[in-house]
Amino acid sequence: MSTRIRLRKIGRKKLPLYRIVVADKESPRDGRFIEILGTYDPKQEGAKKVVLDVEKAKSWLAKGATPTDTVEALLKSAGVITAQA
Repeated sequence: MSTRIRLRKIGRKKLPLYRIVVADKESPRDGRFIEILGTYDPKQEGAKKVVLDVEKAKSWLAKGATPTDTVEALLKSAGVITAQA
């Protein structure tokens, strides 16, 4: 089973809010997931924008879960992934 770290929409129309979740690669965007790692609120400013359990995220990355492009950028901003030149 290959896993992805991706966003799952929980907000409503015109008010986006996302959960950062670990899910099977084949499951739909808002479908079944394995674990919640945090939340992402694009309307917030600063530190409240991304709330993340860093230890869980590092654990899943070590297990081989691959983040989507958007989640990878969020993980870099939270300091989970170091930017490689």
